[in-house]
Parts: sequence; C-alpha cells; structure tokens
Amino acid sequence: MKSKILNIALIGKTNSGKSTLINKIIKEKISIENKKINTTLENIIGVYNNKNIQLIFYDTPGLNLFKVRNSLLDKSIYTNIWEALNKIDLILYLIDTYKYNYSNIIKDLQKVNEIKKPIIIVFNKIDLVKKEKILIHINKIDKLNIVDDFFNISAKYNKNIDKLIKYLCSRSYYANWIYSNNEISNKDDIFITNECTRNSILKYLHKEIPYNISIKNLIFKYLKKNELKIKQNIFISNLRYKSIILGKNGKTIKVIREDSQNEISNILKCKVHLYLHLKVKNDK
Repeated sequence: MKSKILNIALIGKTNSGKSTLINKIIKEKISIENKKINTTLENIIGVYNNKNIQLIFYDTPGLNLFKVRNSLLDKSIYTNIWEALNKIDLILYLIDTYKYNYSNIIKDLQKVNEIKKPIIIVFNKIDLVKKEKILIHINKIDKLNIVDDFFNISAKYNKNIDKLIKYLCSRSYYANWIYSNNEISNKDDIFITNECTRNSILKYLHKEIPYNISIKNLIFKYLKKNELKIKQNIFISNLRYKSIILGKNGKTIKVIREDSQNEISNILKCKVHLYLHLKVKNDK
C-alpha cells in the first residue's frame, strides 16, 4: 500500500488535556502532563503509525500564549506555537468542557482561523458534563462556520479516542512517511527523562517555582542487569529558590527525585538510579 500522512497541531487552553490525549493516542508518555500553565515548552512531536498511515502530532503550549507577555520565555513559546501551526494540515482544538468559556473560545478560534487550515474541535472531559450541555456548545460554535467537525472525548478514560483516530486517518493523504515505523517521537530518552524531573518539580512545588527552571543531563548510562544511572542538574534563576526545592531536611527534593525516578522507570522499563543536583544559573 502507498504511504499516507497527516500533520496535526494539538492546541487549546492550558489544562485542556492536550498532553494526556497525545500520550493516550501514542500509548507512551511523550509530553509533560501537569496542571501548571504552559508546561509543554517545546513542540514535542508524537507519531502514530497504523498500516500505511502516519499521523504526526505537534503538541503546542497552552493558548494562553496568544497573549504574549514581555519575557523571553513567553515570546519563545509563542514563536513555537506558530512554527508548529505553519507545518500542519489540520488543527485539533481541544476544549476543557468542564471549564467552557464561549467568549474566550471564539477569540481563540478567530485567531487560529487566520492560519487557514481545517479546525476540528474536540470537547474533552465529557465525563464531567451532561451530554445535553455539550450539544448546546456545539450548536452555538457551529453557527460561526469556522469549524469542520466536532468530537466529544474523555482522554483520561480513553473514551471515543478510537473514533477520533479513525477520523484523522480518513483525512490523511498520499505522501512519504517522515518517520520510521518504530518511531513515536522526535525526542530522545534524555529529553524525556529531563521532562520527567521538570514535571515532578512543577507537580510538588505548585506556584513557588517559576517556569524558567531547566534540567540538564550529566550522565545517562545503562548498567548491568537492566539498570540505568542518571545524573541531572536542576538550574534555577535565583538562589532563594534553592531552599524551596530542597525543603526541610531535604524532604522536598527527595520526593521530587523519587517521583521522577519512578516515572522514568515506568517509561523505560528498567530500574533507575536518579541523582539530582541544584545549581543557580550563571554560577560556575
């Protein structure tokens, strides 16, 4: 069979479930999942291969970044969103049905529509809202004549995701595959393990720590008996954040390390020994 392909941008407000959805479709943990704003800092690509069809997903940061602020981080993420949108054939706009806000959605749709690509709205978290209410939302948005199709899913409970995949496959077109059959992401294991640690920091420190923390891998080495040794530097922008991450008697950094270590072990299917070291940026 001749190969077919479809490039898809997965966009939506922060916490709409983009990362959960892409991980369920690919059946691997590729994109960072967290309740803090803009946790997806890069256009992490997930690849779904089925028979002769390849679906390529660009997982973008939350649409909060359409409101560009002044920091270099915000401008960088904003640029990443538009780079992803310019590469794609179709836009999946994910909506948190439970936190539905019509006026905000309309503003986003009008902005996204400037790309002139087909827009598919996916109402997520339908397990939290009555079906009748969702239908009212669909009818209202449909009158704008901007959206091609609508889907109702629960990414968390894997509901109707198979229907969405089948639909996306039907939109694919004849072209050579970009990735090989066994590739599910263009990010390597080091990148993903760094993301696991960053996710654990955001998970346990909530609003105390800003987004401009970064993780750098120092050692990534497989040992005997299917064990993996990882050493990472956690770079912070200010010395005052060090005590927050460490916690009283080092309890917080211990919880972060254990959480990240367990997540990495689940992903890579091996025993992991993770070592973390805190550093202030620009320190030698």
